[in-house]
Parts: sequence; C-alpha cells; structure tokens
Amino acid sequence: MPSKSVIVGSSVGLHARPAALISEAAGGLGSTVTINGVDASSSLMIMTLGAKCGDTVEVAGDDQGAVDSIAALVEQDLDAE
Repeated sequence: MPSKSVIVGSSVGLHARPAALISEAAGGLGSTVTINGVDASSSLMIMTLGAKCGDTVEVAGDDQGAVDSIAALVEQDLDAE
C-alpha cells in the first residue's frame, strides 16, 4: 500500500474547512485513501485526528496518484483566503 508522510500546512490544522476540502477531494478519487488510518473521505473522521499545523501525518491508499493528490492538499494552507 503506497503511503507518504506529510506535514500539515493549514494554519488551523485539519479542522472544519481543510477537512471538508480534503474529504471532498478524497471522495471523488474512486480509491481508498486514509490519513493516520482514518477514512480521508470523511471530514468528521479527519477532524477527530486533532492534527495541528506542523504535525506529521501519514497518507496511505490503494493508488499512488490518489495518495499524492491528498498528501498535496494536506500540505497546503487550505484555510488561507
């Protein structure tokens, strides 16, 4: 199973808005992706991780392209305006 360690880039961590954007993207990929073992297509599950800006998380999945796509989102500041 492909995986990638990434640093959370959002200033608020993986909270409401970043989690929603990540879960929406993960849900449209057609393959399973997890963040620290939780389903990346569920914003609620992502928020339960309590990951803060600068924390390292593990993105894993069935497809390397899907893992890379979600990892890239996790690394961005998705709460920036």
